[in-house]
Amino acid sequence: MSAFSAAHLATLGVLLLVAPPARAQATEPEKPPEPPSVQLSEEGYIFSTADKAFVLKIRGQLQGDGRFYVADSDRSANNTFLIRRLRPFLDGTLFGFVDFRLMPDFGVNQPLIQDAYIDLRPVEWLRLRAGRFKTPFGLELLQANTDVPFIERSLTFDLVPIRDAGLQLYGDIAGGRLSYAFAVVNGDPDGASIDVNTDDSFDLVARVFAQPFKGDPDSALQGLGLGVAVSRGLQFGTPSANTSTTALAPQRSTGQEIIFSFLNNGTTGPTVVADGEHVRLSPQGYFYWGPVGLLAEYVLSSQEVSIGDQRARLRHHAWQAYASYVLGGDASFTGPKPHRPFNPKTGKGGALEISVRYQGLDMDDDAFPVFADPTRSVSQARGFGVATLFAFNRRVRFALNYHHTDYVGGAVEGDREAENVVMSRFQVAF
Repeated sequence: MSAFSAAHLATLGVLLLVAPPARAQATEPEKPPEPPSVQLSEEGYIFSTADKAFVLKIRGQLQGDGRFYVADSDRSANNTFLIRRLRPFLDGTLFGFVDFRLMPDFGVNQPLIQDAYIDLRPVEWLRLRAGRFKTPFGLELLQANTDVPFIERSLTFDLVPIRDAGLQLYGDIAGGRLSYAFAVVNGDPDGASIDVNTDDSFDLVARVFAQPFKGDPDSALQGLGLGVAVSRGLQFGTPSANTSTTALAPQRSTGQEIIFSFLNNGTTGPTVVADGEHVRLSPQGYFYWGPVGLLAEYVLSSQEVSIGDQRARLRHHAWQAYASYVLGGDASFTGPKPHRPFNPKTGKGGALEISVRYQGLDMDDDAFPVFADPTRSVSQARGFGVATLFAFNRRVRFALNYHHTDYVGGAVEGDREAENVVMSRFQVAF
């Protein structure tokens, strides 16, 4: 190799060693995160991140009722207009798997917190709820008050626990064909909601509900649902004028009059209190097919009570069955679904639901006269009701009901006078 070539090769090697490395290929700048979403629809105000990991829903409901008693001179209630429910509430999601709800109620001038709970939902078939919520027991109770065909719930409502504080494990299996719930709660009297535990014991509640044909469009039974609920607990009360202390609550009619109550003389005389085991059982079911809807449930409440040195186990029964038909829409457990919303310009659209209901309540004969006054409390109630509900759309409804209820007992002489009540409701829910 010539000296010239060797010199050039040496120079080239030095240049390669000291030369800066080639600049890496420029990368595309990262895309900025998508902005949060703000929506306003019939579902309320919805604020959410783009991935829906954080969601806040602002919703509410308003029910303006009228209640009018016909030919009932023995009634204790007044004809009245009232705000039955006024409920603003917040629903939300945190981190994609934690849900929450806060729902106060300002209806009938008695502000209180109805729902306040947190849900952990790692998967659909396993969820954990903690806080104050509807006790997973009564079928009609678990139907939202905005969706029931009748303005007031049936007489079965007198024997079911309503809302309670505790823990609930629940979920849906096989796409909702099987649902289950198991709860540990403080324990409510029949037909009542109490937030605190006054007797140092808890109630266990279990419910299983099957919809074996759910999601099968070729089956006429896809709207069939059957289930059973049970509860068991030990409840102990102390003499007091407060039902949360006696652990016993009065029963009310469809027109919201008190028709049965245990003897209660406060701390000055004999008072009936819960004193031992309380067991409930409720087989339940519904069937919806096109415009037709059917629902039925039965409730047995068996409870140990005492007054002074006298004790008894009382067994009360309640049941209801209703049928509904929807014109211009489909029937469902979540209320009538209009084929199209009402258009005020054309006068077309909306759906009319017509419903009939028969119901009964039987208080144990052994309750009289030791534990309840037969001249003030009825031993039996039988009621028949007719309801019409016009759904302008999914959120705005007007309802008109008539209920007639006959009683056995509950008067100084003979039977309590029958209750005849007409009720109306304007409802907005979003």
